[in-house]
Order: sequence, then C-alpha cells, then structure tokens
Amino acid sequence: MNTLLAADIAATSTGEAVLFWVLAPIAVLGALGMVTAAKAVHSALCLAATMIALAVFYIAQDALFLGVVQIVVYTGAVMMLFLFVLMLVGVDSAESLRETLRGQRIAAAIVGLGFGFLLIGGIGSALGGDGTRFAGNGFGDRDVIAELAELIFLRYVWAFELTGALLITATIGAMVLAHREHFTPRRGQREMSRDRFRTGGERATPQPTPGVFARHNAVDSPALLPDGSYAEHSVSTILRHRRTRAHEEALFLAAGAARGDNPTADEEGKR
Repeated sequence: MNTLLAADIAATSTGEAVLFWVLAPIAVLGALGMVTAAKAVHSALCLAATMIALAVFYIAQDALFLGVVQIVVYTGAVMMLFLFVLMLVGVDSAESLRETLRGQRIAAAIVGLGFGFLLIGGIGSALGGDGTRFAGNGFGDRDVIAELAELIFLRYVWAFELTGALLITATIGAMVLAHREHFTPRRGQREMSRDRFRTGGERATPQPTPGVFARHNAVDSPALLPDGSYAEHSVSTILRHRRTRAHEEALFLAAGAARGDNPTADEEGKR
C-alpha cells in the first residue's frame, strides 16, 4: 500500500514535465552566465533570470507563498538593489577579472567540485531508499503562512531589521561614492569642442597633403594653399627642421663664397 502511494505521489504530469524542461535550461544557463560573465551587471541580470525560474518552479509545486517571496524579495528587492548599486558605483571589467590572489580560480574550482560531489552523494543517498520513510500527510489544519509570519516578524525580527539596515547602508554608500560636486556648470560636447578649437589652435579640417601637383611630390615639399602660399603644417615637423637647417647652411656657404673665405675641410667638419 505504501509503495503504491509513493508511486502516485512521484508521478509527474505532462505539463509539469514540459515546464521543467523549459525552465531548467534557463536556470542552469543563468547560473553559468552569472559565473562566467565578464561584467558584474551582466552577472546580476543572469542571476535574476535564475531566481525567476526558481520562483516559477516553486509556484508549480503549489508553494505559492514561497514563489511570490522569491520574486518580490529576492528578485525584485535584493537583486535589483544590488544591480542599482553596481550601476551607480561602476565596476571596470578589467579590474573585476584581475586576480588579486594567485591561484584563487584553481582553488575555487576545486572547492566547487568538492561541494558538487557532496551534493550528488547526498541526493543519491536520499534517493536510495524506497521513498516511504517520510509520510506525506501534508500540514493538515495548520496555518503555515501565519506561522511563517510569526517567525519572520516576531522571533527573527531583529535579523530582518539588521539586514534591512545593512542594505540601506549599502545604498547610501553607493550614492555617496557616485555623487560628485560640480562647482561649475556641466560642460557639454559643444562647449568642449569650442574650447578645443579656440585655445588649442587645432584645425577643424584635415591637414593638406604634402607635395605640389605636377611639380614636386616629395614629402618635404609643402602643399600650396588657394592663395598661392605654402601650407607649412602639411610637412612633418622633423622634415621642416631639417629643411630649415639645410637652408641656413646653404646661405652660410653662399655668404662665405661671396666674401672669398671658403671654409676648409676641418672647419666644415666642425660645423
């Protein structure tokens, strides 16, 4: 009799099986995404998806109060508060992936595998029996929600109050870290662009290419502007200095040749 009763309790309907195979991959993928995501915000969103899937599982098992608490408290309050704190403070992905302790990922993987083996062993030992050692009598006439409310708001009220104070402190700390005093009006893109072109002397258009069409295409020859003048900025700074030095040496040699005092080889080498 007990075996037949256990078989009836363990039977799963088609809708429940479909619900499990649809939501179980979502919960597992969300958990994996939470662990492997490069950005903390993406990790928080994946954890929220996993919590919502678990809430649907609770509701499907007729644990309506637990499912609603899972969505309202964990997903809607704690998880969103954690997400808002991350968005306010800001977390750099390069810093979040940097190992502060050498070998911590290997140690975390070993510890995770150990807990996984313990969990699998516990589940296997629990399923090893015939399933009839625990009677499925339900709760009878007991008001479970009232008893749970008594535990939360009477016996463990200080624990919940301290947890709420901790969350409020974390939110205030995030606001303080994210707040910055602006003693001058906030500058937009237009003001920064005006200051850059006004004080930096930068051109709004690209520099002309060096060389003169049909005359000279060397990189040390400046381009011609529409008025016929030379665009000195079209030539590299190093080439401009070399050209100026060559012109000065040519003028010096020409002046020496005009005076008749041609420099000797030693004087030329000293220069």
